[in-house]
Amino acid sequence: MSGVSLRCGDCGTLLKSVEEAQEHAELTSHSNFAESTEPVLNLVCSSCGKPCRSKTESDLHTKRTGHTEFADKTSEVTKPINLESPNTSIPSPMDVDAAATAQSQDMVVPEVDQKVLEELEGMGFSKARATRALHFSGTPGLEGAVNWIVEHENDADIDQMPMVPASSTNEPPKPSLTEEEKKMKFLELRERARKKKEEEERRLEREKEKERIRIGKELLEAKRIEEDNERKRLIAFRKAQKEEERRALERIRQKVEEDKAERRRKLGLPAEVPAAAKPSEPIVEEKKMGLPVKPITKVEQMRECLRSLKKNHKDEEARVKKAFQTLFTYAGNVVKNPDEEKFRKVRLSNQAFQDRVGGLKGGIEFLELCGFEKTEDGEFLFMPREKVDIAVLNSAGKELQSAIENPHFGVL
Repeated sequence: MSGVSLRCGDCGTLLKSVEEAQEHAELTSHSNFAESTEPVLNLVCSSCGKPCRSKTESDLHTKRTGHTEFADKTSEVTKPINLESPNTSIPSPMDVDAAATAQSQDMVVPEVDQKVLEELEGMGFSKARATRALHFSGTPGLEGAVNWIVEHENDADIDQMPMVPASSTNEPPKPSLTEEEKKMKFLELRERARKKKEEEERRLEREKEKERIRIGKELLEAKRIEEDNERKRLIAFRKAQKEEERRALERIRQKVEEDKAERRRKLGLPAEVPAAAKPSEPIVEEKKMGLPVKPITKVEQMRECLRSLKKNHKDEEARVKKAFQTLFTYAGNVVKNPDEEKFRKVRLSNQAFQDRVGGLKGGIEFLELCGFEKTEDGEFLFMPREKVDIAVLNSAGKELQSAIENPHFGVL
């Protein structure tokens, strides 16, 4: 299969033509190119029509705009690559005629007015360029030659000595310009070149400004899409959290009903019917208060305490996270070593404790919910051995771990 692209051996970039390879070489100084059978992709965005040359470009476009659908039109434009660099110069009719005549006649340098030639050389033009201008300008004198040079200064053969058949007649001498006219023509030529350069710079600047505006719009659109997606994710997260809380309450309610039914069965009482249950509502409520629901209530108090701590210090995220980690350590040490008094006693005046927990509103309250109590002299937080509740401490650890790992904790 013939090659359809050129691959840069230095960076792996695929290029569609020799011209692109030359531009790539000028920009990067890479020179190792090889013919490749892998075509340059032509992925067109179905939403905005933007073409992408590679999967990387299409991924970047998707990230900026959110557009994900692309039409692969690579096969429509793929064709064998021409490794011959095209000749961009267009020969003038006079060059064509001269080339055709040169096949049958000897070619010589045309005769031109030597005085005008010297004047052009004095203005800074090469002899070949000046001779070519005098021969092909078609008008006599220095002015026509200078105008011809301005119009043809981008020709590829501008500095090649023209050749004509030996039998061609020389043009009659052309009048020369005065020194003042030479100076004026030189200034005019320089002014034209300056204006042309300024116009090209303005054109390039306009194109750059359009590109900057386009990129800015794409970035703003990508930012807006990202914010919308983040808002949707947050709403979905809140909805899922509320649904989970609802299911947890429903499980607790079902557990309470099952416990009631089990106790009635053990006591030999008949199953409770709705009509008989209504008069005994105060008793049922009293039994509810005696069921092991208190840990759940304490867990909610712990969660609310941690949320308040984070909201009260929302501008000190690093310090809040450090406080959560310290509280997690305190609870974990008591769970692992319930008989060690040193893990159940915290000095309130300790500077490290004040920096990490005591100085934050809600830190000491959370420890009190875990079972710590202030001593009479107010110097320590102490948890008596008989008041160590492993279940409560484990619940506190779970809440702290959730607060540490959940980036949205305290903002919902």
